[in-house]
Amino acid sequence: MSARIVLPDDAALTEAAERLRGGELVAFPTETVYGLGANALDAAAVANIYAAKGRPATNPIIVHVASVEQAKALTKNWPSLADELAAAHWPGPLTLVLEKADGIPDIVTAGGTTVGIRIPNHPVALELLRRAGVPIAAPSANRSEEVSPTQARHVADSLGEFVDDLLILDGGPCEVGIESAVLDITCDPPRLLRHGMVSRQDLTVLLPQIIAGPIEESIARSPGQMWRHYAPQKTLVVLLSGALTKLQPGDIYLTHYQSAQSTAWNKIQVVALPNSADEYAQVLYSALRDADQSSANRIVIDWPEGTDPEWAAIRDRLRRAATPVSSER
Repeated sequence: MSARIVLPDDAALTEAAERLRGGELVAFPTETVYGLGANALDAAAVANIYAAKGRPATNPIIVHVASVEQAKALTKNWPSLADELAAAHWPGPLTLVLEKADGIPDIVTAGGTTVGIRIPNHPVALELLRRAGVPIAAPSANRSEEVSPTQARHVADSLGEFVDDLLILDGGPCEVGIESAVLDITCDPPRLLRHGMVSRQDLTVLLPQIIAGPIEESIARSPGQMWRHYAPQKTLVVLLSGALTKLQPGDIYLTHYQSAQSTAWNKIQVVALPNSADEYAQVLYSALRDADQSSANRIVIDWPEGTDPEWAAIRDRLRRAATPVSSER
């Protein structure tokens, strides 16, 4: 097993497209995180995604497309609301959940009748989709429950030993840094199943009524619903209200508070994070991965209390990544 990181030049993109059409896996960048892709219409190829990630069969996979027309072909019903949302947010970090067409294998949707679809806002992803000529099913390119990859080397570190000769297209660091928002428009009112950097407030421009939270069903309609997710191997403790007395020697402390960044700590590594939501999201997963590979005993991170709506997605990721889930006060 091995991984090959290549720049996305003409030859690499041609090879990647051929691999996808041939039923193989390819890792590629999007604006959110790196994805592990397979032909979404090939059940055997998608099964290889689940095997490589150790992903539960109950966790559906988002399908990436190059155009609205391609998205429509994957659905049984394309409402006018989908056109409005696509015009406002595609390409971009918003996944729409719609009724799936019969041609989508059940393995993609975890046996459900709906499918999540989006157009990624990344030139490499879009060119790969164009050349492959098939929709690409692609969850994050890491082992299940681990921190999502935002750089090509993260993919190699996580999946290199699980996929034989994995081709990784290196498009640089991801611009958004956390997974897409997921909006189910098959229900009334629509439901935000996963927070993202397209915030609930952004969506209310077109949707005066919107519910946030998963639907309690036996079959999940969206990824990102597992209680534990996006998690490093080390214990991750979230500090509420700046409870700095909970810090211990040997910790690595990730903070976006300027006052904490400028304080000297005894035997505690301090890592400064940005204090704006957009910049924080860009570096969060990379910072967690670096902390996980450090010599620290624990990873400690402040609970973001910012009021900008984008912080909701960041808080969701930290809540699921914390071990144990309860936080220090």
